[in-house]
Amino acid sequence: MADSSFDIVSKYDKQEIANAVNTAAKEIANRYDFKNVGASIELSGDKIVMKANSEERVKAVLDVLQTWLVKRKVSLKHLDGSDADPKLSGKEYRLECALKEGISQENAKKIAKIIRDEGPRGVKAQIQGDELRVSSKSKDDLQAVMTLLKGQDLDVALTFTNYR
Repeated sequence: MADSSFDIVSKYDKQEIANAVNTAAKEIANRYDFKNVGASIELSGDKIVMKANSEERVKAVLDVLQTWLVKRKVSLKHLDGSDADPKLSGKEYRLECALKEGISQENAKKIAKIIRDEGPRGVKAQIQGDELRVSSKSKDDLQAVMTLLKGQDLDVALTFTNYR
């Protein structure tokens, strides 16, 4: 019998992020506490740019964005720089959050080590670029690995794909 396998990746749905940014922009345009503060949010490429006339307002815009990302089931671990301080640019404060995708080599090694140390016997994890392939003879062992990884507090958002 052939080995069963699945891939561990860290990818986000671009459409869901665009929907969250658009909904956050509508909320910012309509909310009373954002009137006359020049608050705006936009998605440009793989960055989300937030602007307002005070540091607190930019952080409030970020909070609105994070709320909508959670409602759309997009992990906040895809936002890079959401803990950074807003930068003063002219008369307004700007905060740029890059969107990150893929699993870095160090995170991939950490995940593979967790699978080796705490996972069921006979489960193999191979690093393939920015993803991991996990294989085993038993599908139950693979599901145990998925449950194990969901319980871990890792730096990346994990998605399990290609389950065979």
